[in-house]
Amino acid sequence: MRLGDTANEGAAVNGRPLDGIRILAAEQMQALPYATQLLARLGAEVVKVEPIGGESGRGALPAMMDPNGNPVGATFLRNNFNKKTISLNLKDPAAKEIFIELAGRFDVVAENNKAGAMDRLGLGYDALSARWPELIYLSISGFGNTGHSPYQNWPAYAMIPEAMSGIYEHTRSGDDPPRVAPAGALGDIGSALYGVIGILAALAHRQRTGRGQYIDIAMLDAMVAMTDVVSNFWSLGRRPGDEPPLIMHGFQARDGWFVMQVGREHQFERLARLIGHEDWLTDDRLSTRPGWVEYLESLIRPAVESWASTKSKLEVCELLGEAGIAAGPCNSAPEIIADPHVAARNMLVEMARTDDVIEPVLVPGNPVKMSAVAEGPETRVPWVGEHTDEVLERELGFTTDQLARLRESGVIG
Repeated sequence: MRLGDTANEGAAVNGRPLDGIRILAAEQMQALPYATQLLARLGAEVVKVEPIGGESGRGALPAMMDPNGNPVGATFLRNNFNKKTISLNLKDPAAKEIFIELAGRFDVVAENNKAGAMDRLGLGYDALSARWPELIYLSISGFGNTGHSPYQNWPAYAMIPEAMSGIYEHTRSGDDPPRVAPAGALGDIGSALYGVIGILAALAHRQRTGRGQYIDIAMLDAMVAMTDVVSNFWSLGRRPGDEPPLIMHGFQARDGWFVMQVGREHQFERLARLIGHEDWLTDDRLSTRPGWVEYLESLIRPAVESWASTKSKLEVCELLGEAGIAAGPCNSAPEIIADPHVAARNMLVEMARTDDVIEPVLVPGNPVKMSAVAEGPETRVPWVGEHTDEVLERELGFTTDQLARLRESGVIG
C-alpha cells in the first residue's frame, strides 16, 4: 500500500471513529509517537510539538535526507504519519504561553518527557487543567509521574523497562548475556498501546461526566503487564532453567527454520502420525509432557527435521496446520515484505524517499481493521517545523509579522 491509497474505500462515507478529536503532543522517539500515529489513523487530528531543530527520533539511524537536507531517522519515519508539527522552544516563557493557549483548543495534551519535566516547565497537568478543566492529559515515562517509584528520575529507553520486567532473565540461558531488545521496541509499543487505551477511556468518561483527567503510563508497568508469565510462572513454582512441559521450539526445514507448538496429548499424537512415528504413541519415554522435553533433542528433533528436510518451511507449516498443529515459518525481512498476507491486509505502507534513493521507506500499517472504517489515505511524516506558521495562524490568529518576530527571537522554529 502506498501513501495516498485507500483500502475499504466504500466505508469512507462513514468517516472515522475519532474524527473531531484533537491531540497536542509534546513527543519524541517512539513510546508516545506510536500511540498518536495510531490515534491519527483512527481519525484524530494530531499536532506534534518539537524543539527547534526537531525531536531526537529524527537523529536515529538508519536515516534518509529530507528536501531541506536534514536527516530523518528510522525511529521518526516509523511513528509520524498523518501528523502536523510545530517547533517551539518550551524553555522560553513566550513559547510556554503559546503551548498553554494551544492546549485549550485540543481535547488531549500528551507528552513523553522524563518524569516531572513538564511540571518543571509549568506545563504539567495541574497547571493546564486549572485553566482547561475538560482537558485530558497523558504522560508516558519510564517509571511514572505519580506514586513514589524509586526509579522515577531514571531515564529510560524501551530496553530498560524490558530488562526490569524480568523477561530478559526469564529467557536467558546459562552464562549467556541477556538478549537485548529481542522484539524491537516492545517497551515503547506496549506502553503506547496502554496510552491509547487510557485516552479512549478518558474520552468516554469525559463524554459522560464533562470532566477531563490525568493518565499516567509507566513503561515498567506496561512491561510487567505484557510479560505476565514472569511473575505468574514464578508464583506457580517454575524456576530459572525449568523447561516448560511442551514442545515450543524451532526446527529446520529444507530452506530455513520454522517453529511449532505441541502442548497437548492429542497434538502430540497428530504430530507422531503425520511424520510417520506412530511408535512414539506406545513409547513410555514420551508418554508424558515432561518426557517430550527430556527427549526432544535425542528423539523428536531428529525425526521432525528428517521429515522436514525435503520440504520448504511453508510446505511444512501447511501440513502441520492441516493436522491441527500450530506452526509458522521464521521469516527474513525480504520474506515478510513479500508475504501475501502482509500485502492483502495492507500491513506495509510505502513512503517515497526524498533523497534520490529508489527503494521506498516501509512503515507498518494499521493493524486495527474495522469493517465500517476506510483505511487511508495516509500522509507522509512532517519535516522539521513544517506547520508552525499554519497552526499558529489558524489556532491563535498570529500574523505574519508576529510569527517573524517570534522566529527571530528563538521562540518558534
